[in-house]
Amino acid sequence: MSIPITPFLWMITILPILILLILMVRFQWGAIEAAPAALAVTALNGVVFYRADLELIAVESAKGIWSALTILVIVWTAVLLYQVGNETNAFSVIRDGMKRYLPNELLLVLSLGWVFTSFLQGITGFGVPVAVGAPLLIGIGVNPLWAVVIPLLGQSWGNTYGTLGAAWDALAMSAGMEAGSPEYFRTALYAALFLWVWNLVLGLVICWFYGRARAVCKGLPAVLVLSVVQGGGELFMSQINTTTACFLPACISLIAVLLLGRLPLYREDWRMEDSPVMSGQRPRQEDAVKSGMSFVQAILPYVLLTAITLVVLMVGPVKQLLGSFSIGFAFPETATGYGFVNPAVDSFSPISPFTHASMFLLLSALAGLFYYKKHGWITPGGGKRALARSVSMTIPSGIAVIGLVAMSRVMSGTGQTAVLANGIAQVMGKSYVFLSPFVGMFGSFMTGSNMSSNILFGEFQQMTSQVLGVNTACVLGAQTAGGSIGSAISPSNIVLGTTTANILGREGEVLRKTSCIVIPIALAMGVLVYLFV
Repeated sequence: MSIPITPFLWMITILPILILLILMVRFQWGAIEAAPAALAVTALNGVVFYRADLELIAVESAKGIWSALTILVIVWTAVLLYQVGNETNAFSVIRDGMKRYLPNELLLVLSLGWVFTSFLQGITGFGVPVAVGAPLLIGIGVNPLWAVVIPLLGQSWGNTYGTLGAAWDALAMSAGMEAGSPEYFRTALYAALFLWVWNLVLGLVICWFYGRARAVCKGLPAVLVLSVVQGGGELFMSQINTTTACFLPACISLIAVLLLGRLPLYREDWRMEDSPVMSGQRPRQEDAVKSGMSFVQAILPYVLLTAITLVVLMVGPVKQLLGSFSIGFAFPETATGYGFVNPAVDSFSPISPFTHASMFLLLSALAGLFYYKKHGWITPGGGKRALARSVSMTIPSGIAVIGLVAMSRVMSGTGQTAVLANGIAQVMGKSYVFLSPFVGMFGSFMTGSNMSSNILFGEFQQMTSQVLGVNTACVLGAQTAGGSIGSAISPSNIVLGTTTANILGREGEVLRKTSCIVIPIALAMGVLVYLFV
């Protein structure tokens, strides 16, 4: 590659990202409008400044559309699962059941927005925790905007070792780390250490959102216990089995939060009437649905989601059998005038439909629909209504997700992503390590996936750290930890939440609130990396 990395080219390259942020944050544009505008500028940059032809732009855009479709099927199936519960008023039953187990409203918000979404991240990922968590929080009276912000943040600590270690495996593959080697476990240790700090901050931040200093004092004991279970457990498991490093601690934290609800400090009914997080019109206990539906029956689709996911992903022969079939498309080799080459692929980003998160969601939704219909909790035509609403809610978000992922692919395929990262490294020298979490965060922000960020930048971070003569394990750990943090500000993930919360178009507000937390923590993480190396 002979792309000249000049200050002018670097500024031109970052322009689409700035446009995206300015339109969403400053002018309150939704991702539906902002993403196509940023994509157009990205494509123009590729043609004018990176000597890419229209074929390359078309091929990379097609790759982006295909990648976006794999995200959108998750969106649709998650929305369908939500609509099935909404049609039966199951969320009212879940709400009242959770209140019986957790009468402390702060602990209830923590359990759904932090603990349960972390559990979902451990087994499914791909935005499912946000898409499912937002409507659950709304069901207990959380303001829809905060119902998106809280799970976006709450699930992010588990993003590296979540989905049974998918993003971590991508980092190991990209950086050429042999599983079980000393370097492998050293990197895993650094990543888990950074993520434990982030996990603790998340719990305190959610308490602060709920009721400022008073809520932090009230929630501090629970946050400390849950953080030791989640973050400490992940640190411990990262040195034993990275596949279950997030899943097992997240499972234990579900039990831990219920036990905390039995302690004298949290077993009494407690709430803050002026909490900015709550809508002000909280559901009351007497509002419970008088349908005879039990709490276990109300959460049945989620129990099925967990069971199906565990069987498919944890039982080796089942995973191998169902994963043997995949769908992908062939794309030709393309190259820019600067010699930046995208190799030909026989099957780009293949998806195994029977082991994909969308299949687990679809089966859970259909099983729930059949079960509720059998018991008379879905009125005639209810199934069709749920299906129609899920489609109508998904279509607008599809425009945003396709635009964002296509933008990411065009940036990567024309060499723009490489110029941004290499430009930073050349200017900063060894001080670059301070920005290593930001590189991971940038990749996750653009693609909506820590796994994709690790694939894009894992090798680059490794090579840069070796050239600079610094601690490679620490830099790679910061890469994937930064990618985890970045999942909380990724526009494509935000769209998932605003879709299921029915506030599509308010992505800029969500981004503002999450950025205020994410950016300072990334800075603090950069300081830690600089001190360690």
